[in-house]
Amino acid sequence: MTLIIAEAGVNHNGHEELAFKLIDAAYKAGADIVKFQTFKASKLVTANAKQADYQVTNTQKKESQLDMLSRLELSFELHLELVEYCNKLGIEFLSTAFDSESLKFLVHDLKLTRLKIPSGDLTNAPLVLEHAQTGCDLIVSTGMATLAEIEIALGVIAFGYVASKTETPSIQAFERAYYSELGQKMLKEKVTILHCTTEYPAPLRDINLRAMDTIASAFKLAIGYSDHSAGINIPIAAVARGAKVIEKHFTLDKNMEGPDHKASLEPDELEAMIRGIRDVELALGDGLKGPMPSEVKNKSVARKSLVAEQVITKGTVFSADNLAIKRPGTGQNPIDYWSLLGCEAKHNYQLGDLINE
Repeated sequence: MTLIIAEAGVNHNGHEELAFKLIDAAYKAGADIVKFQTFKASKLVTANAKQADYQVTNTQKKESQLDMLSRLELSFELHLELVEYCNKLGIEFLSTAFDSESLKFLVHDLKLTRLKIPSGDLTNAPLVLEHAQTGCDLIVSTGMATLAEIEIALGVIAFGYVASKTETPSIQAFERAYYSELGQKMLKEKVTILHCTTEYPAPLRDINLRAMDTIASAFKLAIGYSDHSAGINIPIAAVARGAKVIEKHFTLDKNMEGPDHKASLEPDELEAMIRGIRDVELALGDGLKGPMPSEVKNKSVARKSLVAEQVITKGTVFSADNLAIKRPGTGQNPIDYWSLLGCEAKHNYQLGDLINE
């Protein structure tokens, strides 16, 4: 089944009560995972870092990223409560770490065994390496990335999984790890790559779902899709194209103040997306072509048989004039039409009788 990640992100607006309500909404919608973001704003951005254009548009407030993100931090203490609540409900807690301190907290204190590397950190090799050195399974987003950048990141990850603690990181060492048999084995066992378009909301013309095929072909790893489009159609389509993981932002109310609310689904939309994905999964089937149980009973009604178009007595030669092909499909297969032409009938037939030679 497709692993569905409901991305709460920073849509809690820094408020404890909203964070718990987001978990409730993800659980009720049927998501497998609810994901947050873990960071120390001062370790994530400089004091002069500007907001992205979409952040200015969505918040209707022009300020530094530092000021904006400082309001959206969740304390480590609250994380512990959120994990406990997720465990109680039976939904997996996941969070993206944007700095080393936060990563260590997720792994050592929260005991997470699955981590998410965001698109913005794909080229942050030191942090990518720290992720891999935890030994956790990794979900890697690739918004804004080229295939070459993805391959470099995978080399860093392979090195983190297989290298000894004494081996010095280097571009050459990353390449060796990536092309090693063990490196490839670890990547296949532990890494899922998500295609992504880093814009909020992402224009349909820039989604490029076929890039999932390109990534899968290039790296032979599990593929998924992190969606920033409006609505629910694109992630459902991604599952039909083979996505094994879907990540989608959601909120309690798109009209809330904050950078990501307007590009997020509300709870009823999240539920509809998940329902659509599960329907598609069911409809995809196993790929084997043959009569399905529900349609077998219709074969005799929908298919046709060879029938007598006029009275045919035994010994009469079958011809295009006295043979026809009509429903039902319980008689002789029409594939035998040509082999009967010119042959003598072995039986007597009345008009409309099924041929049985």
